[in-house]
Amino acid sequence: MNRRHAVKNIAFLMGGALSATTIGVFLDSCNPPSDKKGASLFSSEQDLVITELADTIIPTTKTPGAKAAGVGPFISMMMAECYPKEAQDVFVKGLDDLEARSKKEFNNSFAKISAEERKQLVGKLRDETVETLKKDNEQAEKDKAANKEPKKTPNFFAIARDLTLLGYFTSEIGATKAYEYVEIPGRYDGCVDLKPGQRVYV
Repeated sequence: MNRRHAVKNIAFLMGGALSATTIGVFLDSCNPPSDKKGASLFSSEQDLVITELADTIIPTTKTPGAKAAGVGPFISMMMAECYPKEAQDVFVKGLDDLEARSKKEFNNSFAKISAEERKQLVGKLRDETVETLKKDNEQAEKDKAANKEPKKTPNFFAIARDLTLLGYFTSEIGATKAYEYVEIPGRYDGCVDLKPGQRVYV
C-alpha cells in the first residue's frame, strides 16, 4: 500500500473529525500533475509557517510532534496535488492572515515567535473556526430543508488541522510512537482490553 492509499484509508477512519472540504478531496480524484516542474504553491517562508503551525497543533509531548514527523512538507504536497484551486486560494490567504496577526501582536513572523505565542494565536484561530463552522452547519441544515445543495466553503484552519492529523498519523512516527504498533501481528483478536494509559493499536 502506498502513502496516498494509506492517507485515504485513514481519512475515512477519521471521517467524523474531518471537514467537508477534506472529505470531498478524498472522494474525488487528486489534481493532475502541474506542467510547471519544480513549481511550488508556497514560498519558502510560507513552508516554514506551515511547519510551525502543524507543530503547534501536534506539539512534542511524550511522543515526537508534527515537525519531527515531517508533517509540514506533507501539508504543502497535499495542498498542491490534491486540493482544488478554491481551497488552495483560501489556504494561502489564511497563511497570509496568520502572518499578519503574528506581526501585529508579536512584531515577528509566526515561524519566529515563541511556542507559547504561537499557541495563543492558534487558540484564537481555532475558536473563530469553531464559530464559523457552526454557522456554516446551521446554514447547511437550512439549505437541506429547502432542498438546496449545501455550499461547502473551504476553511483555512480546518484544512490545516485535517492535514496535520492525516500527515502525523500516516507517518512512521505517528504510527509507531503515538499508537501501540504491532509490526507482525499474530492471531486476530476482535476485542483487546487496554491497560490504563496504554496507547491504542494501529
